[in-house]
Amino acid sequence: MNNTLKAQIEQVISLTDKEFDFILSCFVFKKYKKHQFLIQEGEPVPYLFFIDTGLLKLVFTDNNAKEHILDFAMQGWWETDLKAFYNQSLASMSLECIEDTQVYALDLQGYNRLRKELPKLNEFFLDKTHKGFIASQQRILSMMKNNTTERFFELQERFPGIMQRVPKSLLAAYLGVSRETLSRLDLK
Repeated sequence: MNNTLKAQIEQVISLTDKEFDFILSCFVFKKYKKHQFLIQEGEPVPYLFFIDTGLLKLVFTDNNAKEHILDFAMQGWWETDLKAFYNQSLASMSLECIEDTQVYALDLQGYNRLRKELPKLNEFFLDKTHKGFIASQQRILSMMKNNTTERFFELQERFPGIMQRVPKSLLAAYLGVSRETLSRLDLK
């Protein structure tokens, strides 16, 4: 039994063991190695991922081959290219492992089955959608109004322990600055 997934769902709704067994039957457990892609830009996006262990980055690569990190995802988080997943279209972003990672993958058919056959899961998925949307809005506003130092401290708050897990080049890409700029910051 996956205690991380069950615990997260039960933060929003209560489950019986039978209900959780049904939920788990709709997921596929997958393991990925560091630098392996779960999603690649231009390819189909078959899954919504729940991260059991590990750390990932959601990346957009622009026309100049510059990598922009939209988000990091760690244990207990959900991640995918949502537009491509829900529309069953091609990815506009990539999802890559920064560390060896284990996930529970849910395809669209399983997602719809869960929502139909266990309607109280709609409350859980709605809660996750709202929180994800709020986090995205906060990130956009932060990029627009905060300086690099403020964004750096927000990064630390949102992702505790990330400084020890991620190279400075990736932190800089997330913050929208060069590695050199990040190194020059007085972060005391």
